[in-house]
Amino acid sequence: MEKKPFLTEAMAQEIIQDVPTPFHVYDEKGIRENARRINKAFSWNKGFKEYFAVKALPNPVILQILKEEGCGVDCSSLTELMLSEVCGFSGSEIMFSSNQTPVEDMKKAYELGAYINLDDATMVEFLERVAGVPENIFCRYNPGGTFSLGESEEGFQVMDKPGDAKYGMTEEQMIESYKKLAAKGAKNFGIHAFLASNTISDEYYPELAGILFQLAVRVQKATGVHIGYINLSGGVGIPYRPEQTENDIMAIGEGVRKKFEEILVPAGMGDVAIFTEMGRFTTGPYGALVATAIHEKHIYKEYIGLDACAANLMRPAMYGAYHHITVLGKENEPCDHMYDVVGGLCENNDKFAIDRMLPKIDIGDIVYIHDTGAHGSAMGYNYNGKLRSAEVLLCEDGTHRLIRRAETPRDYFATLDFLPLMKPLFED
Repeated sequence: MEKKPFLTEAMAQEIIQDVPTPFHVYDEKGIRENARRINKAFSWNKGFKEYFAVKALPNPVILQILKEEGCGVDCSSLTELMLSEVCGFSGSEIMFSSNQTPVEDMKKAYELGAYINLDDATMVEFLERVAGVPENIFCRYNPGGTFSLGESEEGFQVMDKPGDAKYGMTEEQMIESYKKLAAKGAKNFGIHAFLASNTISDEYYPELAGILFQLAVRVQKATGVHIGYINLSGGVGIPYRPEQTENDIMAIGEGVRKKFEEILVPAGMGDVAIFTEMGRFTTGPYGALVATAIHEKHIYKEYIGLDACAANLMRPAMYGAYHHITVLGKENEPCDHMYDVVGGLCENNDKFAIDRMLPKIDIGDIVYIHDTGAHGSAMGYNYNGKLRSAEVLLCEDGTHRLIRRAETPRDYFATLDFLPLMKPLFED
């Protein structure tokens, strides 16, 4: 698909007058419209709810926007639960899926009345001991083996082998866990699974749904418990590369509906509510990292240095992920220069692009890095003492507002403020 920025150069320059680069910017209109598409695609299921993965974009303004669009939140830690709580989420609006869960995290999820998704059979006793067994409870499934819909461009179509993943339970463990939970007072049960990441295929969700629907029928028969919910989790991807095809969420929803009618309805399970956790799909395309070209270097290769670095966007450095780049104001110029586009970390993998054909880039040019609306700012870090960047919302009316300020040196040193030698750094 065509990779077109949702910002023009003029719009970017207007924001820069208030918020210096680098910053992440999010398109409110795009996010809202996409959330509505998701809800429409699954509107055939009366209990459907999208639980946005907070880890993808943990900003309260974004979470409130999604709440207004009828979404819940998927949390995996104490701080994500706390953030969701202040944004007004509670009870069945929260899905809590974690692993190696600390006591305080589990207690908080229980106190909020969240749907708790147990990652391991040993968590049944743990949950009862530290919090209590709620009436509604989920277990996470791991089928083992290899899950594949074919090879992908980047090798991300398959989540390696589920059998090698640390998440979830075997079917036998789930059956025993449901029996134990029912004996301890649980009344409604859910199934959750995540088998593949960033799939560029309309077939992933329907295929996963078929696996989980059949599992639900077997488990309900083996245990006698009521399976009320099936959570397809995430995994629906976005086209990071221009040559990739965009997923059709309406076709995906229809594919899941057909599996529902084929498997669950004949089994007398037509009341099952379908949940999803599409963090990347929901917000990924509607975010961008905006940076300025501040240096150029000519040695064995041609380099363009930005004022952003991997601390602002880790994915390319972490696993070679592709993010498209547009030089704002030069969208129609020929891409006849080959560059490595890099940041300033003391790590040679701090590269946003390698051997990328782009228009001629001059010092001061504004570089727009696409598709950072999920797992972008959220994965920021402070290596080399780099400070995390600001976040900006492009509002529906075309105005912009700051929704997270950039970190300052005082923020960076905040956890050292009790040391006497650090006091000079906190003096005004």
